[in-house]
Amino acid sequence: MADLTKRLLNEVARDAQKSTGIRPFFMDLNGKTTLLVDPLCDIAPRVRRLRTYALHESVILGQPYFFETVPGVGSWIVALENRRIIHGALIGGDVRTKESDIPDADSIRSLITLGLSPARARDYLSSRSKLTLNERLEAASYLERTFYQISGWKPIQMEENRLRMQQQQQIAEAIEDQKRRGTLSAYPFEKERILLSHIRAGDQSGARRVLNEMLGAMYLTTPKLVVLRARAIEMMGYLTRTAVEDSPVMESLIERNHQWMERLIQARDFEALSRVLTDALNDFIEGIYLHGFNRSNTHVGKALDFITKNYMKPIRLKDIAREVGLSPYRLAHVFKEYSGKTLLQIVIHSRIQNARQLLENTDKNCTEIAYEVGFNDQSYFIRHFKRLTGITPARYRRTRMVPERDA
Repeated sequence: MADLTKRLLNEVARDAQKSTGIRPFFMDLNGKTTLLVDPLCDIAPRVRRLRTYALHESVILGQPYFFETVPGVGSWIVALENRRIIHGALIGGDVRTKESDIPDADSIRSLITLGLSPARARDYLSSRSKLTLNERLEAASYLERTFYQISGWKPIQMEENRLRMQQQQQIAEAIEDQKRRGTLSAYPFEKERILLSHIRAGDQSGARRVLNEMLGAMYLTTPKLVVLRARAIEMMGYLTRTAVEDSPVMESLIERNHQWMERLIQARDFEALSRVLTDALNDFIEGIYLHGFNRSNTHVGKALDFITKNYMKPIRLKDIAREVGLSPYRLAHVFKEYSGKTLLQIVIHSRIQNARQLLENTDKNCTEIAYEVGFNDQSYFIRHFKRLTGITPARYRRTRMVPERDA
C-alpha cells in the first residue's frame, strides 16, 4: 500500500498530464497546495474556501466534483481517501469552459476583483486551456482512476457515498418516468422475479437498478412510511422464501432476514429504508450467489454445501473431494472452472461472512469469533477480514452497532 509521498503525487501528475494535457496538484485538508506559486489562492482566501468546499462535496458525492473559480473558468477536484480516512485532494487545474458564453472581459473583471492586476488577469486567462464538458469529465475520471490504480488505496467511504447518490438518482428517475407515462399503478410484483434473477446471477449493478425502480414505484403508490416499510418487509420475505426453496442450505438466510426486518422497522424515513434495503440486497447477493452459481454442476453444488456446513472446522481439499466423489486435483480444476474461485477462497469467504454476523449480533470478542468461524490465528483472521471488507473487525462492529431511531 503506497503512502501519500511526493514521488506518488508526481507520478500521478505526470501520467495525468501526459494523457489529458492538464497537470493536477495536491491540496491538503486545510486548503494548502503543493504549488510554488498559486496566483489565485495566494491573493484570495475565497478561492481556498471554495476548494475546501469542493473537497467536501467530492467526498459526499463519492466522485470528482466540478466547480467554477470565476465565471468562465473552472476546475475539478478528486478527494483522496484510503479506508475511510480523507488525506486531501487532487485539483485538476483551472481551465476555460469551451461551451461558456461568458465574455472574456467578464472573466478578467472577476479575476481583477480577486486581486490580480489587469495585465496578470489577462495573462492568467490566456494561459488556461479550453476544454469541452466531455473533455473535463474524461480528465477528471482519468485523474481519479489513475490515482487509485497507482496508489492501491481503497476509497471505501467514497464508493458507499457514490452508490447512495446513484440510488437516490435512480429512484428519482424511476418516479419521474412513471409520472410521465402515467403508470401510477399498484406495486410491481413482476419486478421481484427480475430482481431475484439478477441476485442469482450475482449481478449487483443490475439488481440495484431494479431495486431502485421498485423503490420508486413503492413511493409513488404511497409515500406513507408505514406502508413503505410493509412493502419492504414483504419484499424481503419473498426473497428469503424463494432462496430457501431453491436450496435448503440457504436456511441461514431466515435468521439473517429477521435481522434485516428489525432494521427496516427502525428506519426513520424513506432514505433510511432505501439504504437498509440496499444493504440487505448486497447481503442476499453474497449469500445466494455464493451457494447458487452453477448449480447445474452437481459436484460444485455438493462442494458448496459441504463448505457451508463445515466452514468452522479445519477443511482440507481431500475432505471435500471425498464428499463429492472426485479426486482432489479434478475437484480443484472443476470448481475453479465453474465458479471462477478456488475452494480456499470460498472457505475464507464463508468464514468472514459468518464473522460479520457474529460481530453484529453478539458480544463475543474478536479472538472468540476468529476461533468460532474456523481461524486458528487472530492476526490471520483480521488480515483476511480487512482484505474482504476494507476495515478491521473492531471498526466493522463500531459502524454496525449504531441503531437507527424512529422519527
